[in-house]
Amino acid sequence: MKKHLMVAAISVLAAGTAFAQANDTLAKIKSSGAVTFGVRESSGLGYTLGNGKYVGFHTEMGENILHDVQKQLGLAKMEIKYQPVTSQNRIPLVQNGTVDIECGSTTNNLARQKDAAFAYTTYVEEVRIAVKANSGITGIKDLNGKTLVTTTGTTSVQTLRKNKRADGLTFKEVMGKDHADSFLMLETGRADAFIMDGSILAANISKSKAPSEYKIVGEVLSVEPIACMLRKDDPAFKKAVDDSIARQIKDGTLAKLYDKWFMQPIPPNNVKIGLPLSAATKAAWDAPNDKPMEEYKIAD
Repeated sequence: MKKHLMVAAISVLAAGTAFAQANDTLAKIKSSGAVTFGVRESSGLGYTLGNGKYVGFHTEMGENILHDVQKQLGLAKMEIKYQPVTSQNRIPLVQNGTVDIECGSTTNNLARQKDAAFAYTTYVEEVRIAVKANSGITGIKDLNGKTLVTTTGTTSVQTLRKNKRADGLTFKEVMGKDHADSFLMLETGRADAFIMDGSILAANISKSKAPSEYKIVGEVLSVEPIACMLRKDDPAFKKAVDDSIARQIKDGTLAKLYDKWFMQPIPPNNVKIGLPLSAATKAAWDAPNDKPMEEYKIAD
């Protein structure tokens, strides 16, 4: 009888520990000595060089965050497991515990805040239009009757439809499975324009076979705060992540990373993206916050 009670007690204790760790990422990392980092394969803020190597502004910033977490936990060693995510699966993988932190190009908005938490904003994105330089397209007004591509699972899909309604445009929508696929549709003439975050458009253009054949045109369609995504209801882990971001802003680490990934030649083609730090991103760094997209306004 006592043996059964002991087994039952151990089972309850194990279940309780598992439950506690589901909402205590720091405890999970400390006990396992590992953390799973959600990264992107073809984003403007993070991408792959192949062979399991992930780089980019948000990827390197995320690595810095995790090294700070390692120090906070007093771990001599901590394994970072890189888990590539897509626009479609990134939120479910954070929710179900597969990924502990995702630092890609995820917009913080009210709808997503129901499913996940967001760290301080580290990049403020402007959704723009990329076209072939000889297309004659200069803005939204020229998109009537055209084929437009955007990436499945991104906020640009809603932006596209909103502008369609507001401007009375008629156009055909096609969806790329990821950003590389969307750009390929523009490259091969299956789409006339690619609607997406400016950094993603610029990065894909810089990595293309002939960067001079493309340009980013027209008005800003949407302003969106980009942030690392975490599980909800885990204030201790969010504080650790936010503290690291604040440290990286204060000591100039983030500014150096920005210069490295946006203003200097980058791999694999040693081409410069050439996107200077925007006033909106600088303002987010000057007053760290986790405001959702709905609190941002498009400048006139």
